[in-house]
Amino acid sequence: MHPDCLIVLDFDEFMKIPGCTTGEHTNEAPKVEPPKPSANVTFKAAEPRPESGKETFTQTFAPSLVAAAPAEPAPPVQEEEDDLSAVVPPGTTCRHKGCGKVFISDEASRAGDAEEAICTYHPKAPIFHEGSKGYLCCKRRVLEFDEFLKIEGCKKGRHVFVPKNQNPEVEQLTDCRIDHYQTPTEVHVSVFAKQADKERSKVHIEANQISLDLYLPASKRFSRSIELYGPINPGASSYKYFGTKVELVLKKQDTRSWAILEKTDRAIPVNLTFGVGGRTGTIGAKQLVLDEQNANRSNNA
Repeated sequence: MHPDCLIVLDFDEFMKIPGCTTGEHTNEAPKVEPPKPSANVTFKAAEPRPESGKETFTQTFAPSLVAAAPAEPAPPVQEEEDDLSAVVPPGTTCRHKGCGKVFISDEASRAGDAEEAICTYHPKAPIFHEGSKGYLCCKRRVLEFDEFLKIEGCKKGRHVFVPKNQNPEVEQLTDCRIDHYQTPTEVHVSVFAKQADKERSKVHIEANQISLDLYLPASKRFSRSIELYGPINPGASSYKYFGTKVELVLKKQDTRSWAILEKTDRAIPVNLTFGVGGRTGTIGAKQLVLDEQNANRSNNA
């Protein structure tokens, strides 16, 4: 037993239980000693002897078995469906049992019929019975747990990296990837919120922060406030909805370089250059264009 007595009910949680001891790696399977047979002792109760001293033998018949009620058919398995509108971090593992493939990109892992986009998996739960291991959806059974993990899927379909909300009446908070780049006068922010409902969604731009409240398909919602690295001019800033993202253009109040988008207490020893000028050719033939802050540092050096 695990030293912390960790007991779980779900197979996926069972697979996440960390080991309880350390040692050297090996390719040899551990040797398991067979259990010692236990002696089975059966006791038979003594039958009372009648007063006459004569034993009477009778023949008894087992009661007829009650006809078993017909078993109800098992409800159909409701499989999860991938939410294509959700942003998936690269390296996320498919949720289907027996698949094991990780997310690369929407084009590679979700679109088309390429090898990486096809999922081979087990649609039903695993079963462990008297040492035999397998899945309810297929007939193959093995004895060793390592061999059980190698049982190939019996059904082909699509990966599930982020499942759709099965109850559309319940709203789910989700996360969206945010990227940005800057020019000497502006900061361009991309919020990758696919098919955001622009009628219900709200974007507030203030001098020192932006607030995002975006309603997405499948009852999902992205809500976040970001304290900006530097001050901006809200009146000169703007935002626009696209099919795959929300784009914000933030007008800087000064020409400082933004090492990051969100303000932090950590020291950021990074100063960005915005580009190069001069004629075309090799890098050595071009002239660096610095913002005012970096230009002052360069002159004082």
